[in-house]
Amino acid sequence: MKLLAALPLIAALAICQPGSAEPWENADPAQAGWSMSDLDAAKQHFETLGSTAIMIVQDGKAIARWGDVGRKVNAASVRKSFLGALYGIAVSNGQIDLASTLSDLGVDDVPPSLTPEEKRATVRDLLMARSGVYHRAAHETAVIRRHRPERGSHAPGTFFFYNNWDFNALGTIYRKQTGDDIFQSFATRIAQPIGMEDFALGDCRYVFEKVSEHPAYTFRMSARDLARFGQLILDRGQWAGQQLVPADWITQSTITYSQSERKGIGYGYLWWTLDPARWGDSASLASGFGGQLIAVLPAKRLVVVQTVDRSENKDGVRTSRFLRLLKDIVAAAP
Repeated sequence: MKLLAALPLIAALAICQPGSAEPWENADPAQAGWSMSDLDAAKQHFETLGSTAIMIVQDGKAIARWGDVGRKVNAASVRKSFLGALYGIAVSNGQIDLASTLSDLGVDDVPPSLTPEEKRATVRDLLMARSGVYHRAAHETAVIRRHRPERGSHAPGTFFFYNNWDFNALGTIYRKQTGDDIFQSFATRIAQPIGMEDFALGDCRYVFEKVSEHPAYTFRMSARDLARFGQLILDRGQWAGQQLVPADWITQSTITYSQSERKGIGYGYLWWTLDPARWGDSASLASGFGGQLIAVLPAKRLVVVQTVDRSENKDGVRTSRFLRLLKDIVAAAP
């Protein structure tokens, strides 16, 4: 356990900062066809939320930067969408089979260990948060702890529950099947090629808890770097002519496999999905506790990022409030 926790620090000696980092190119929103009065109204709305930063990108150029877009914050559950991109690469390379079961992969947990029925869950089930494994997990929110179903209450693949056990076990599976560290892989396969300005391996760490052998994997990220990741997803995994993440994987990841309790929001593979009737086809959301959000809206060729420094705003910003701001931003867009 101690060796695994040290891996990001060791790797950071080799890669501390992406060598290809480059600033965003700006666009004049008025010349790009944006309504300046509506955009100003959206900025005034932003100023009421307690967000640290908003970054708006259209057609790969920065339309607006409100707040401190370079400040790093705990990206929280946005980490899961990062891992999802790495899974797309690993699946394409034949390193991970989505049909493999936990039993096939030798995945278990601390007592009370997984049952034979729970071990029938596949990698695909975990990606959809449909494993049916309700073992305690590291880095859970109070909401997850409070609403976690009873062990054995749902068979694998039959029930959606946003479950940190699934997401953390996916991290273990990734490391085991690829032989790579999550953070090192993200640095070399994604952060460096897309020119992240602020990402550093020293801002990444594993979080262990005694309740489970599967650690969480956390990232501190800036809004302008989160926007680059969003742009990669908007461009279906391609950056500067290079296919970094398979395009068909992004399509699969942003299909709605489950409907959540929140109206108009579903779940794909480690991405939330948004109602196409309101936001356009293939609209998706990477969402982290406290208000860390990446909205990808292909219909408007738009990426919108919000970060919240919870050391300054302990209550964070609810997703519903961000979506109201996003509606104002979309209204201003051409």
